[in-house]
Amino acid sequence: MDVERSEAAVALLERETELGTIRESLAALASGSAAGRLLVFTGGAGLGKTRLLGELRRSAADTGCTVLSARGGEQEQRLAFHVVRSLLQPLLAAAGEAERRALLGSWYDIVGPAVGLGPALAVVGGTGSAAVAAPDPQGVRDGLDWVFTNLAVSRGPLLVIVDDAHWADAHSLAWLAAFASRVEGLPLMLAVAYRPDELPAEAEAFREMDRRNGIRPLPLSELTPDAVAALVRRVMGEEAEASFCREVWAVTGGNPFETVELVVKAQSRGIAPVARSCPLLRGIGAAVKGQGMVSRLQRLGAAAVRLAWSVAVLGIDTPLTLAGEVAALTPEEAEDAAERLRGARILTGARVLEYVHPLLATAVYRSMPSGVRTAMHGRAAWAVLESGGGPMQAARHLLETRPDGDPTVVAQLRAAASLFMQAGAPESAQSCLARALREPPADQERAEVLYELGCSTLLYDPAATANQLRIALEQPGLPQRLREDIVVRYAQALAHSDHLTEAAEAIAEETHRAESARTRLRLQVWNFMWGAFDAHEPDSPARSRRLAALAERIAAGADRGAPAHSGLAGAYLLGLRAWDAVVRGEPSRTALRYSRLALADGLSWTEQDWSFEIPVLVALSQMYCDLPDRAEELFADGIAEFEEAGWRGAHLAFGHTILGLIRYRRGRLADAESSARSGLELAQRVGARVPVHWYAVGTLIQILLARGRTAEAAGLAERHGFQAPYSRAVTFPDSQAVRGQLLLATGDVAGAIRELAEAGARLDSRAMLNPAWCPWLPTLAEAHAAAGTRDRARELADEAVARAIRFGTSSAHGAALRVRAGLEEGTRRVELLDQAVGLLAASPAAYEHACAVTDLAEALAAEGLRRPAEEQYRKALQLARGCDADPLTSRASRALAG
Repeated sequence: MDVERSEAAVALLERETELGTIRESLAALASGSAAGRLLVFTGGAGLGKTRLLGELRRSAADTGCTVLSARGGEQEQRLAFHVVRSLLQPLLAAAGEAERRALLGSWYDIVGPAVGLGPALAVVGGTGSAAVAAPDPQGVRDGLDWVFTNLAVSRGPLLVIVDDAHWADAHSLAWLAAFASRVEGLPLMLAVAYRPDELPAEAEAFREMDRRNGIRPLPLSELTPDAVAALVRRVMGEEAEASFCREVWAVTGGNPFETVELVVKAQSRGIAPVARSCPLLRGIGAAVKGQGMVSRLQRLGAAAVRLAWSVAVLGIDTPLTLAGEVAALTPEEAEDAAERLRGARILTGARVLEYVHPLLATAVYRSMPSGVRTAMHGRAAWAVLESGGGPMQAARHLLETRPDGDPTVVAQLRAAASLFMQAGAPESAQSCLARALREPPADQERAEVLYELGCSTLLYDPAATANQLRIALEQPGLPQRLREDIVVRYAQALAHSDHLTEAAEAIAEETHRAESARTRLRLQVWNFMWGAFDAHEPDSPARSRRLAALAERIAAGADRGAPAHSGLAGAYLLGLRAWDAVVRGEPSRTALRYSRLALADGLSWTEQDWSFEIPVLVALSQMYCDLPDRAEELFADGIAEFEEAGWRGAHLAFGHTILGLIRYRRGRLADAESSARSGLELAQRVGARVPVHWYAVGTLIQILLARGRTAEAAGLAERHGFQAPYSRAVTFPDSQAVRGQLLLATGDVAGAIRELAEAGARLDSRAMLNPAWCPWLPTLAEAHAAAGTRDRARELADEAVARAIRFGTSSAHGAALRVRAGLEEGTRRVELLDQAVGLLAASPAAYEHACAVTDLAEALAAEGLRRPAEEQYRKALQLARGCDADPLTSRASRALAG
């Protein structure tokens, strides 16, 4: 029997359960059933996982499935998205450009670099990778979800196979772990195999994939003595003696791979399968693994050793020509060495080489002298580049070389980092840049590399970014523009690490060094912005005065038709001024004037040199100034920009969360809840207790309270730790004020008063006085009323009304007046509520309008005015239903029914 038939036979021995599961799963896939869409095979090396996946692949192809397969490689683990790229590469390579674009759809530009369709070279120098408009990792993963879903629908049933997943790159593993939960309901099956003991510690999500999806993995075990005996007799003949078969099992422990290797070697040496041959088996067994295999390799000659080393360094699917070049062999020498390695069952393949089993590749790689291994990685890097492999493929080899002060190595590593950033793999970019620093770069280039390294970690480790950029700022002879760029990103990293005061101070210090008015303005904008977001800013009113003076000069020029009000910096500064006017409760016309000027030339939400926060603030200024239609329009445009750029982490979480806040303010509570839940889901992928998480939880709590689901809101707060200590960043809705509102709704009046009073003291100290932006004053008035301190409640409500009148919007005035009315009795209460209803009817605040009409109906009923009360109840019922405000609906329905 030949070797291939032996290996096929051993794959089927004692694997009836697994083969049955494969058949059932394929049948379910073909029939459209949801069962068996995720298969997980586990076990140690050599137990036959690959053979089972091969059986699955063959059976699936016979049933007409589209099959995509890939495997992890020990040498490819540092190459981001290697497994994903291997899955898609054959399909994409066979397609024309139009077909590739159809397969990737609108995700082409986002997913393309990750799957090998991006630019061949990156531009380095200056700001390098920091200047590339890169998607975030979540955006790339979402794009991959769409691509594989599209393939399943358009070319399904689709079978996706990943072998040796323990060696898969971290980015592919993270995608697989998340995508597994989406498989159900698609004409798609995902099958993976891995060695549990070799799965990296950071792959916890992948390790838990089967449990989270409600399936049990299929663990493979060693063959029993009976199965080994059956195999021996299939290969060596039925006359094989039982003692010989038992010794084969004892030598190999029932490992299928080692069993086949041992039996084939014994047969090739003419050893008879009888008892007297048993002493020979242990020597042969030692030769098929570990040091014995290495010794066997060395007997094949120096050229074969060098070629085997080369393939071990280059990894999976190595072209013979490339392996020969790295091994420093002529084409004829390489061909001859490959033939000898194939004959010794070390390598397989003709034009493309690979090891017969990954165990052999590992043994050979680890047996190489360290100096030779390092040198071969260096040769491999340049050979890969010369063959058109590109900097990303070369980088994994350059990472294994010793620093030597080579500027071309630095350039290639920076180029690879740029491409990794475009592929949504910032961790891989960081590895390349850290290695480039050890080369090291020339003195004048070092600060640029440090800058790029800092920017590569900003998305997921802003504290590390701050440290790197602090070092960059210490480099001598920094060009002025580079220094300014570093300071801006340094401050951004500090702010994202919850050090907003330090961020503003760093920008302020650099502003004094500015050599031009345009540069100074750019830095001032950043300084004003981080100050605005610092909840503990030492002198907030002073910042506002400086901002107002500077904005007025720019606005005056714009009103006179001056060109482009100092460029983008001027537009962003005017946007900040609009927001400052809102939170301080200046007349709404002031805020609208500045926001109109800021929007005159359009504000991009994905502008690389700026930040998305200011366009968000400008849009929200429209909302608080009773123009929610315009605010929602701006947010829809902004979210579309985020999605187009592949920014689907914190940016998109902010977009959906604040869109929910806008819809809440408009009284579209069901839509608001949907948006806020989307925002929270995205925020949870970013991390707990970061600013976007506070925004999402606070917004959803407010919406749930309005919908009467107080217990659900309380549970949400408890699950997410929505309590002190609060974020150091300014959040809206203000987290502490929302906490107070929740406590009041749950009956903890004393706790509500405490939280609301602390929030008010903090906001008043910063002159953030607008009750439309943070209604802590009217809510605290309601809390004091519940506590029986009605005089204090009236004082607070009167102050809220006064501040609302100053801001000048109908919604703010009407909402404050409604609370004030609740502190009166009789006709005075009716009069104030009638005024509140009139104001709110003229505003876009539909939910507040429904509340006021319901309160007015109840006040009229209390005065015995039955007919006017019924009229208002009917109106309240219609408004409440339109808002999906269940508590108001119930109040009005009960009154009309009674």
